[in-house]
Amino acid sequence: MKNLCVYCGAQPGHHQVYSQVVAQVGNFMAQRNIRLIYGGAKVGLMGVLADAVLQAGGRVTGVIPDFLLQTEIGHNQINELIIVRSMHERKTRMFEMADAFLALPGGIGTCEALFEILTWAQLGLHHKPIGLLNVNNYFDKLLEFFDTIAKEGLCKPECRRLLLHDNNIEALYEKMLTYTPITVQKLMKDRSRT
Repeated sequence: MKNLCVYCGAQPGHHQVYSQVVAQVGNFMAQRNIRLIYGGAKVGLMGVLADAVLQAGGRVTGVIPDFLLQTEIGHNQINELIIVRSMHERKTRMFEMADAFLALPGGIGTCEALFEILTWAQLGLHHKPIGLLNVNNYFDKLLEFFDTIAKEGLCKPECRRLLLHDNNIEALYEKMLTYTPITVQKLMKDRSRT
């Protein structure tokens, strides 16, 4: 795992623990020579993450749409800032560069990116590990929701295993390194049953 795409908030959140853990993740990545691929902003948790990677001597590539350069304030001190035309192009470029994906606390955009990358895995468009760091129990309800989707029969139980999660970055990293992809045939089997 040399290139990790991280989704996280353009806002800092109300609890300092989010910034603290995000900074720890950045330091962790730099120590392991893992390049950060992220949304390119210098504000919120995205900025905390990028700054932490840089301060620890790591490499950072940001991808930001031109219309968000002012709103999210593009980070002009990272190693590489790629400016694209749309959100779709942003996510596609990040996907192409990444060996794995990690979700940290964030808002609707973070959740949307996580759901999309999970959907692509379910469809067999990629077999890259997807992790979720459950900082301060932020994602508890989301994880419960994923369990409900499987329990209600609206996705195969195996789909639930596409999302690796932990509240400790080292434990989650190990899960991601040892991830075994689930075959699409297993996930898609029996779709026509009513």
